[in-house]
Amino acid sequence: MFPIRDDIPARRTPVVNYAILLATSLAFLAQLTTPEDAPSLVERYGMIPLRLTDPDAPVLVPETRLYQTARGVVEETTRRPAADAAVPANWTLLTCVFLHGGWLHFLGNMWFLWIFGDNVEDRFGRPGYAGLYLGCGALASLSHLLTNPASPVPTIGASGAIAGVMGAYLLSYPHARVLSLIPLGFFITTFVVPAPVFLGVWFLIQLWQGAAVTDVATAGVAWWAHIGGFLVGAAATYAGAKSGLLEPPTRRRVLTIRR
Repeated sequence: MFPIRDDIPARRTPVVNYAILLATSLAFLAQLTTPEDAPSLVERYGMIPLRLTDPDAPVLVPETRLYQTARGVVEETTRRPAADAAVPANWTLLTCVFLHGGWLHFLGNMWFLWIFGDNVEDRFGRPGYAGLYLGCGALASLSHLLTNPASPVPTIGASGAIAGVMGAYLLSYPHARVLSLIPLGFFITTFVVPAPVFLGVWFLIQLWQGAAVTDVATAGVAWWAHIGGFLVGAAATYAGAKSGLLEPPTRRRVLTIRR
């Protein structure tokens, strides 16, 4: 399921959400424009678990190359020293949140943040939402670190922080509905899906994938970062609502499907 829009209007201009979208876009632009012979931003600002768990250990990043031979294309994986970190290792728990692995990774994350972030900012207020996003991002990185402490592979992406926003959205707006694109075989159609169904299915997929991975170093996706971020966002919302620190949820609007 891919979200198109929800039925919760924003009460105010989501300034912090826009600022996060802009900052992440600028970081991705920096990645795209970095010369090939320059040190990798992913290695300099990405979270490499081994750097935090064993600072004295050499960090050897796996690198795959393809060679054309008489028998066809041969894939060879070697290891080389990673570029030096540009910030203290602990800071990479947060700096990695602003980097992405490609256009699909970047655009997918930014679209989910666009759909769900404005309403969560309404609930938390601007300073609270900034703290929620950054806190969920750092703790999501920590979740991946705890499940893969010896990995030399850089971890990047806003998915963990955005998962926290989605967890906060679920607890804030359990009666919301999400207009979604859903593929049915060769056809793609739209359905209005209750937010708990949309977000619940998403979370169960993360759990299933996280439990199924036997070698997290080569999985390609930090599933437990998603899980950790989602749970932190939900827990922060529950605690904030119980203590009276959050603003009341916004009421729903009528959600129609334009054909």
